[in-house]
Amino acid sequence: MYVQLVFAVKGRACLIPKEQKEHVNRYITAIVQNRRHKLISIDCMPDHIHILVGLHPAQSISDLVKEIKTLSTIFIKKQSWMHFAFSWQVGYGCFSYSKSQVPRVIRYIENQENHHNKRSFKEEYIDMLEKLNVPFEERFLFEFYD
Repeated sequence: MYVQLVFAVKGRACLIPKEQKEHVNRYITAIVQNRRHKLISIDCMPDHIHILVGLHPAQSISDLVKEIKTLSTIFIKKQSWMHFAFSWQVGYGCFSYSKSQVPRVIRYIENQENHHNKRSFKEEYIDMLEKLNVPFEERFLFEFYD
C-alpha cells in the first residue's frame, strides 16, 4: 500500500530552516526504513511535511506516524539550529495511492517549494481532499494560520 502522510508543525510555525530540511528528511527516512517500510519520497517544508511510503503490513499507519512525530521531535529539539520549542500538530493526513499513481505523487512532493510559491498549505491541503473526494469539515482540519 502506498500512502502519503502530511502533517504540520504546531502552530504552523516556520521552524525548520531550509538549510536544515535535508537533516530532517534523512532522519525521518531512517525511522521509516528501520520499521521495514519503503520511503519513496519526502519533503520537509518550514511548517509541514509530505512523506510517501510503501507501507509494510507489520505496522499500522497511526503507529508509524506516532513514531515519526515522536522521534523526529526529539531529534529536532536537540539540534543546535533549533532555538524554539518544537512539536508537530496533533493529527495528520493520510492518502492512499495505486502503484500507477506513485510517479505523479513523487513529482508533487518534490515540487513542494514551487507549489507554495503559488498557494498556501491550507489551500493545498483542501485541494488534495477535494480532488480525492475525501469528505471533511474544515473545523476538524489542521490549525491553519494565514
